[in-house]
Amino acid sequence: MQKAGLRSAVAAVAVAALTVGASAQTIKIGVVNTFSGPQASFGEMIDRAFRLYIKLHADQLPPGVKIEIINRDDGGANPDKARQLAQELVVRDKVDILSGITFTPNAMAIAPIATQAKIPTVLVNAGTSVVVTRSPYYVRSSFTIYQHCVPLGTWAAKTLKKTFILVSDYAPGHDCQEAYTSSYTKAGGEIVGVIRAPVATADFAPFLQRVKDAKPDAMMVFLPAGRTATAMMKGFVDLGLKSSGIKLIGTGDIVPEEELPNIGDEAIGTITMFHYSAAGDRPANKAFVAAWRKEYGDKATPNFAAAASWDGMAMIFDAIKKQNGKLNPEKTVEIMKNFKTDQSPRGTISIDPETRDIVQNEYLRETRRVGGELVNVEIETASVAVKDPWQIMQKDKK
Repeated sequence: MQKAGLRSAVAAVAVAALTVGASAQTIKIGVVNTFSGPQASFGEMIDRAFRLYIKLHADQLPPGVKIEIINRDDGGANPDKARQLAQELVVRDKVDILSGITFTPNAMAIAPIATQAKIPTVLVNAGTSVVVTRSPYYVRSSFTIYQHCVPLGTWAAKTLKKTFILVSDYAPGHDCQEAYTSSYTKAGGEIVGVIRAPVATADFAPFLQRVKDAKPDAMMVFLPAGRTATAMMKGFVDLGLKSSGIKLIGTGDIVPEEELPNIGDEAIGTITMFHYSAAGDRPANKAFVAAWRKEYGDKATPNFAAAASWDGMAMIFDAIKKQNGKLNPEKTVEIMKNFKTDQSPRGTISIDPETRDIVQNEYLRETRRVGGELVNVEIETASVAVKDPWQIMQKDKK
């Protein structure tokens, strides 16, 4: 885990080609991210992915070009601090690109700075659909909550006729509730209750008791990945919801790879809809996981934030190479919004040039113990090349 020194230190990453001299071109990437607090795992995963991609692809940069990453810690969902840090990175550190940004409120706060300063910004997590519309310089390599929750609702309605929804009470949670409800009820399912839990809550017992009393077929959950989701998972078992036959379903945030050892066997049988699993049986993913474990240890496993950051850095490299290291903001965004690769750990991905948002597959997954290790097994590809459903809905309204 990253310590306090990382939160304000400049992490210079030497990735120059062989001929770096006095005339070297340095591309500065300012990263506003979460390196402390309950969701500090985001900072670690994203930073590790950036560093590993740079290390393994340094020879692809134009001669004389190097990258410098400047990390800043927002401490969590803290829009005022995130805005301040982004402004410092732009004004004082004179970064060429912004990235990171775990939480939606922080992304919303940074958007005006990216727009005014004309700084291309690669979002590698924040998943609320509306975020990318807030700045023409935003490009998202991660996901949207609608991409998960719409196909999850369609799938669940086939066999689970009554659902109780539990989500965190902030924008991504609201997106998940609305997306799941729309597709689930359209397919014939019934929502029997909704709870919007405070984002910082650690005690889920009162909420879970309400769910248990309602006797639904399923509880659909969205919570920020990390210790919060782990607390909920343990409560789900301890309070007898699992033994009573209630099926736990949700987005992959509730069973992220780095938390599975902490959750333990309570996670077994959880069904999630998500865009990535470290257990995915794809050559590019196997190579990614192998490189990760070689770099960070045999027990280390990349999660969804790591995969999005790996692909986000691939987008940045593509823009650097196509401009020979001399970045123009508008040209950089133009290159990024036309990015496509079949070498992502997630499978084939692209950016929708109209919305600057990710297009990717969605996988139905079940948490199982395989070879003594808890993993999220991809049961099927539920949807292929999914554009953000929310963006499509907004377009249809016009």
